[in-house]
Amino acid sequence: YRALIFPFLIREGKPTPFFTFVLALLFCVYNGYLQGRSLSNYAKYPSGWLKDPRFITGFMGWLIGMAVNIHSDHILRNLRKPGETGYKIPRGGMFEYVSGANFFGEILEWFGFALACCTIESLAFALCTLFILGSRAKQHHQ
Repeated sequence: YRALIFPFLIREGKPTPFFTFVLALLFCVYNGYLQGRSLSNYAKYPSGWLKDPRFITGFMGWLIGMAVNIHSDHILRNLRKPGETGYKIPRGGMFEYVSGANFFGEILEWFGFALACCTIESLAFALCTLFILGSRAKQHHQ
């Protein structure tokens, strides 16, 4: 969602520097490769894994996190009317509980994914997401 769909939904804003775009693209491709290779070549699951409470809880966390993320991004995209500038505080959805609801949703997504997969690679990415987006969320809150 963040890499492929979200960029097409943004109406206006600051242009992304090309170097930043390339680094983000390389990161997403490499992370996707690592996650896919880990799941397809190394992870071993018992036959009833899809009924295991860890998988179900993780999948639900991922699903709820994605819903929070998408809804929060929708609120952020619609804060200003066309041509309007300035800072506005988002209201509604999870923004009533946390100031960085979009970041919270994405962090929840990746921890849900990590729980559903139970691999060191998925946990590593969830922790990286927490540290990176957590620091961004703190900056946005301030």
